[in-house]
Amino acid sequence: MNQIPVQDVTPDKKKSGESTSLYAEREHIYVKDARGIFKKLRSLSSAIMLIMFYTFSWLQWNGRQAVLFDLPERQFHVFSYTFWPQDFMLLSWLLIILAFTLFFVTVFAGRLWCGYSCPQFVWTWLFIYAEKWTEGDRNKRIRLDKSPWNKNKILRKTAKHTLWLFIAITSAVAFMGYFSPIRELVPDVLSWNLGPWETWWIGFISVATYANAGWLREQVCIYMCPYARFQSVMFDQDTLIISYDEVRGENRGKRKKGLDYKAMGLGDCIDCKNCVHVCPVGIDIRDGLQYECVACGACIDACDDIMERTGYEKGLIRYTTEHSLNGKKTHLMRPRLIGYFTALVLMSLAFMYTIYSRIPIELDILRDRGQLFVEASNGNIENSYMLKIANKSQKDQVYQLSIEGLDGITLIGNPVIKVEMGALEDYPIRLQIDPRYLDKANNTLEFKLQSKSDENITIIQDNRFIGPAPRR
Repeated sequence: MNQIPVQDVTPDKKKSGESTSLYAEREHIYVKDARGIFKKLRSLSSAIMLIMFYTFSWLQWNGRQAVLFDLPERQFHVFSYTFWPQDFMLLSWLLIILAFTLFFVTVFAGRLWCGYSCPQFVWTWLFIYAEKWTEGDRNKRIRLDKSPWNKNKILRKTAKHTLWLFIAITSAVAFMGYFSPIRELVPDVLSWNLGPWETWWIGFISVATYANAGWLREQVCIYMCPYARFQSVMFDQDTLIISYDEVRGENRGKRKKGLDYKAMGLGDCIDCKNCVHVCPVGIDIRDGLQYECVACGACIDACDDIMERTGYEKGLIRYTTEHSLNGKKTHLMRPRLIGYFTALVLMSLAFMYTIYSRIPIELDILRDRGQLFVEASNGNIENSYMLKIANKSQKDQVYQLSIEGLDGITLIGNPVIKVEMGALEDYPIRLQIDPRYLDKANNTLEFKLQSKSDENITIIQDNRFIGPAPRR
């Protein structure tokens, strides 16, 4: 019987000190400008988001800032609504709705959020445009970086980073304007009269914006963003994704115009690499779907432009499905997509109804726990309460307090309560009743608080009135 020789796998002593790095060193991506329908859509989406971001904090509503998250006062103003920490459940509800929206969009058409709405990429494109404006297009930027330092290079680099810093700082100030009144914040910034926490956050956000959008760019999407990691589990063979038509495009290769390239064994792809040069994350879409792809559509615009100029049919790179590429029928309406859509619609309708029917008042009733009841000098049974009334409306309110549930109950105190806009008022009251009206020791009372200026602002809560056990 032949024996199989044992291979010596002992490492070479001369190479035992060598190590291999598992981290690929980053190569700077010079993004080429691509014109087309998807760039127009992306520019429109980015413009809308930037306009909203920079202007909403300047809007006024009933004499105050329309959108202001006032953390010291624990009030969150959104146009005609004011939310309090007690409304945290509404925020949780909203986040769940947004999550289901993301799931639905991803199952239907992939990473549209990343390509058209993600703040990281909105600002990244803004920084890329600033870079193009100061240093020129892709080829000029490559030559500039390779050239030795001279006056022209120093001026262009200085102009670029100055513009980047300006965008970063103004973005930080605009962001802080949603937490500190913008009309007071901007003069304080210009006069450098800021408090410590405002200085810290403006500085932190400026540095983060400058670093993420100017230097890190695609590294944030590739290594930091969790969405890139789990998005693939939501894809199926009917999800609309950006894909390269390999059957039509291969084999790739250069060719002279007018020749029968089919006879040469070539496909429609001329291997110009424009789809790679315009990609903001530097991938080659022809290698197949990759988690780094942010679905911005730049490669589609670039490829369609080349196809049009060479006289070929557009759509070599396009939004399509895996089933369509394999010659199968695409099923847009499928159970998972319908499920997400149904849940999203139901939750959104319930959320909107809750917001619309929300009563801008909150009442907490704290009964005196130090003693069950007190016998007053006139022989009546007395209970003490502390009412905590939060006025969540946009104006001062005068409320009328009434007590129901027991015949003969008497309110000791003023039943008219005034609470300023956005204030939380502590209001003590006492209730007395002749013990003849008590047929049990534990009785239920109904506290009704109604605004005198708006009958729709009414809240009713139950509490207990404790008395002596009735004699039998």
